[in-house]
Amino acid sequence: MSRPVPYTAGVRTSTMHTLRELMRTRKILAVLIRRDLKLRYADSMLGYVWTVLEPLMMGSIYWFVFTVIFHRTVGAEPYIIFLLSGLLPFMWFTNGINEGIQSLASQRRLIASTSLPRQIWVLRSTGAKSVEFLLSIPVLALFALFYRPQFDLQLVLFPVGFLIQLMLLLGLALLFSPITMLVRDVEPLIRVATRALFYASPIIYSLNDVVVTSLPPVVVGLYKFNPLTGILECYRAGFFPGPVHWDAILAAAAISAAILAIGWTVFGRMERQVLKEV
Repeated sequence: MSRPVPYTAGVRTSTMHTLRELMRTRKILAVLIRRDLKLRYADSMLGYVWTVLEPLMMGSIYWFVFTVIFHRTVGAEPYIIFLLSGLLPFMWFTNGINEGIQSLASQRRLIASTSLPRQIWVLRSTGAKSVEFLLSIPVLALFALFYRPQFDLQLVLFPVGFLIQLMLLLGLALLFSPITMLVRDVEPLIRVATRALFYASPIIYSLNDVVVTSLPPVVVGLYKFNPLTGILECYRAGFFPGPVHWDAILAAAAISAAILAIGWTVFGRMERQVLKEV
């Protein structure tokens, strides 16, 4: 680790200086991410299987309800692929934001005693959850090989969705991690918001199901401004034929980039206040 410095030093530095420091400490970041993953599964017999167990269970339940009990009119076939391509990213989003907003509070001693850029602790948390999501992709691939959906060239949008979601998560973590240190009510509010977002996002249904409803065009337009709408569109485009809603994808990219910029700025401005709480 770098030489410890007084915890009130080095705040309000320029963006370029911070980026240079993050590049200089990128190997430390990689070590922190590996350490976080090892500690998470150190005493677990199943290891990273826990990463996909929850979405698999939820996917199985929704698949049973909507294909066996009720006559399903939403989503696409094969429905289990449709569900997993929405549930896996949403679980990454939920776990990523819950861990991200606690990334400063959980590392108080290290933040106070090292000269590392404070953003590295947010990057550590977001990076670890991103690796877990990447480890869950083979599960989706196995189901896809078994059920054989109609693959097409739009599968190249899958990594695009990953990059947009990574921007979104990092921006939200940078934005809310310092606020959470100062306002304790933020964490439970975010948890409630993510639960509501599950039903306000096309996870168990598709964006096309929303478009063909009798909802006013203004409401449908606002729905497309939900970043998860465009992100899930990217993940599913290569599995299910049909027109791609580019407006939703572009909105997701623009909003995620804006949130990242806002989060970076807010983090820098609140850093001195946060360090006083450490």
